[in-house]
Amino acid sequence: MAGLIVEPGPLKGSVKAPSSKAHTHRALLAASLAEGTSTILNPLASRDTEATLKCIKMYGARVARLKVSPSGGLEGLRVAGATPLETPRNIVDCGGSASTLRFAAPILGNAPGISILTGDRSLRRRPMGYMIEALNRLGVSCHSAAGDGRPPIIVFGGGLKGGCIQVSGDVSSQFISGLLLASPLAEEPVTIRVSPPLESRPYILLTLSYLKRFGVEDFQVLGDMEGFTVSPGQSYKPSRVEVPGDYSSAAYILSAAAVTSSEVIVEGLARDFLQADMAILEILRDMNVTVQQEESSVRIVSDVQEMEGIEVDLRDSPDLAPIVAVLGCYAKGETVIHGVRRLKFKESNRVEAVAGELRKAGASITVEEDRLIVKGSRLRGASYNPHGDHRIAMACTVAALGAEGRSLISNPGCVSKSYPDFYRDLLRIGARINAS
Repeated sequence: MAGLIVEPGPLKGSVKAPSSKAHTHRALLAASLAEGTSTILNPLASRDTEATLKCIKMYGARVARLKVSPSGGLEGLRVAGATPLETPRNIVDCGGSASTLRFAAPILGNAPGISILTGDRSLRRRPMGYMIEALNRLGVSCHSAAGDGRPPIIVFGGGLKGGCIQVSGDVSSQFISGLLLASPLAEEPVTIRVSPPLESRPYILLTLSYLKRFGVEDFQVLGDMEGFTVSPGQSYKPSRVEVPGDYSSAAYILSAAAVTSSEVIVEGLARDFLQADMAILEILRDMNVTVQQEESSVRIVSDVQEMEGIEVDLRDSPDLAPIVAVLGCYAKGETVIHGVRRLKFKESNRVEAVAGELRKAGASITVEEDRLIVKGSRLRGASYNPHGDHRIAMACTVAALGAEGRSLISNPGCVSKSYPDFYRDLLRIGARINAS
């Protein structure tokens, strides 16, 4: 798709939330390490999760798709674990998925040979020096091919030796999760000490929950998540996982209802406190949006004229920052978003990208070192460039739905990284979106 024209207007109806990307990554990886066959129901099919699926196949996991019965039911995958791990015969192309690379590099430290991990242009710009340094300290020789701390990453396998490392809590939680997934296979105990502040802690708790779900229980959480110690020589056991709906993606549909004074239901959203982005519900409530949470759905009833600015810290859920910035544009007063510093190293520099794109529509946004200040204003139609970033594309689309006048979203296909059906779902609830 070259571009989409988005026209403002109310929404009405219900859609089903896409499956959780964070859960799908962890379910695939844990299943790939299990001694036996696991079943994963309702996995997310997106560019990022497909990158992880291809990766686990390359180190020896065998994957079969479950057939859907004539009466319907959940789709799924059967994953036979790679025991022992194999050395990939080709370069592992992680596409744009930093999650895949950060999870897989420590795991491939336990493979016998040399693995090379790379990705697309966006991923090759992202810093990985802290991961390289930590793996070397744990006995796995790991290097950046260009010597700049960025992919391609070369991992000399042979086994994670173990030891104690210190990592900063404000680097990617995905890397800490990758270490936790790999450490049960190490030769000696692995201790990961975390320098405060620890950010994105719900994602690490989610990883720990998957260790337990797949039979790895011999680990300790030190203090208030000040570190982790994992005992060596443990085995993953097969499990059955039903992937829940994704609050990260649903946040955009819920917010679209809020800024268009609409009533919308998102199905498939059970209470899941291990999903950091469930925080969107409290954020919307604080902004004076009616949020009705049922057992497996969320209903939004909004009057945009009543929305109020808030102050919020998103260190544990940084992916919400772009859409909260959009909500701030429609709220009365000022919205202050703390904890945005790490957004500079995502698929785009999300701080500058969201501020720059929303300013095209008349937004008043101030960028500081670790916060965004958004003043409520009337947005107008604009021509948006998502910078190839799925979350910027979705945030700009939501902004356009409530604006005065038509907007153009260029390169909308980038949403396939996490939410391939985003535009189809908006059409289902009445959004006026057409090809340019």
